[in-house]
Amino acid sequence: MDQIYIENLELFGFHGVLEEEAVLGQKFVVSARLFLDTRKAGRTDDLSQSLDYSDVCQKIRDIVKNERCKLIEALAERIAERLLLTFNVLREVEITVKKPWAPVLVHLDNVSVTIKRGWHKAYLSIGSNIGDREGYLDQAVDYLNNEPDTKVTSVSDYIETEPWGDVEQDDFLNGALEIETLKTPRELLETAMAIEKEAHRERLVHWGPRTLDVDILFYDDEIIMEEDLKIPHVEIPNREFVLEPMKAIAPYHMHPVYHKSVSEMLDILRERD
Repeated sequence: MDQIYIENLELFGFHGVLEEEAVLGQKFVVSARLFLDTRKAGRTDDLSQSLDYSDVCQKIRDIVKNERCKLIEALAERIAERLLLTFNVLREVEITVKKPWAPVLVHLDNVSVTIKRGWHKAYLSIGSNIGDREGYLDQAVDYLNNEPDTKVTSVSDYIETEPWGDVEQDDFLNGALEIETLKTPRELLETAMAIEKEAHRERLVHWGPRTLDVDILFYDDEIIMEEDLKIPHVEIPNREFVLEPMKAIAPYHMHPVYHKSVSEMLDILRERD
């Protein structure tokens, strides 16, 4: 991906743990590496097809000058998130914040922190078989769209499916979502659980009836195997009610473990059944 690099932007701000730092202020030096596609701008020589780095500098200046953080880690995080949310052409940013006059009682040039943040593509499965099923699924979509760091980019049609497992219960309404998010996988898991909680989801019976179920299917091409967080979802190849709506929005998305597309996994499952 192409890059625009803003190096050593000198700014004055009031950030620090010590009280005098927040009162007297001090100099900070910020560098930003901005990742985007500059191909069209390069071929047309049209600024509207790229990123106006003077606007970026002004945005960084406003954050450093007008906001307050105790830690330069928090300041870097705030700059990264604000740039990604403000400038649609940005896919990723790398932010370095230097503190030349850090009060550490020994001589040094500066203390600095560098972070890299960007947009991630994830796929979610949503399902409901209690009450207003369609309303609960729409509620999940609305919740995600109201998150400042997440946007729903595609929603499948909702399909009626038979329940999974041995528990006798009503049929489900299922769908799949494609989202772009700045959240980490664990933050996205916490959001999914918050959505379920808002819908009064109760976990009384394993694979039992539920007002709303929100599962993370894929997160970029990451493979995570932790006790409470497994990505890709381990049951994807076995669940037609997951694969069918996924096929509607991302038929060629590849499973990073099995190296098969969503369409291929659905065909294999149907042949097996």
